[in-house]
Amino acid sequence: MSKIKLMSDMAAEGKTPEILFWVGCAGSYDDRYKKVTIAFAKILQHLEIDFAVLGPEESCTGDPARRAGNEFLFQMQAAANIEVLNTYNVKKIVTACPHCFNTIKNEYPELGGDYEVIHHATYLQTLIDQGKIKLEGGGVFKGKRITYHDSCYLGRANNIYEAPRQVLEVLDADLVEMKRCKTTGLCCGAGGAQIFKESEKGTSEIHHERAGEAIETGANIVAAACPFCMLMLRDGMKHHNKEEELKIYDLAELVALDKGL
Repeated sequence: MSKIKLMSDMAAEGKTPEILFWVGCAGSYDDRYKKVTIAFAKILQHLEIDFAVLGPEESCTGDPARRAGNEFLFQMQAAANIEVLNTYNVKKIVTACPHCFNTIKNEYPELGGDYEVIHHATYLQTLIDQGKIKLEGGGVFKGKRITYHDSCYLGRANNIYEAPRQVLEVLDADLVEMKRCKTTGLCCGAGGAQIFKESEKGTSEIHHERAGEAIETGANIVAAACPFCMLMLRDGMKHHNKEEELKIYDLAELVALDKGL
């Protein structure tokens, strides 16, 4: 993979990329989710799509702060990001994080940040529809069973249910649904800043329950499209001693694997 361009370097050359790839905190710092960042970047480079990242100029969108009730911190973080984005005259943003997607798309406009924001599931599906990504079939996923976990911030918050499934359908695998899916999907337990607080009293952990539903499908792979979901499902699989049998992959990783990237 060649070096990824920075927005600052492109601006210095008087250039503007087609898209800004918003990496997000997990994609930058979490060792597991860094692999998703690399997979998606490899796809973009393979297709020769003109993109760049903010690099050190990118900061947290403020989503966890607002969900936790710290509106002042959210406003500060959002304002700083909007200033950077507007300085570079950013028009189109693609991100692999539903939380970043939801916040920038739906909450930044009221603060002066108005952009076309696309989640990478939708972007990948568009590339497939346009014939730019042609998945081979008969390869690494032939005979595999894949189940997809709906992210709350993609599904219930933004009504994106079909794009991730359309990406998976072009893999030569069987797509099997969990008993709670789409509009009745079960949260992984991390959203709304819950990931940063201690568990409340109850009879079971929500991610243990959700992992159990994935196991019941008989799938070999759980497809996710969110860093929080991926983390919680991985922990859930460990609870059931299934972490070696049932692997969690992001959509971008599955596409990259199929393409041999």
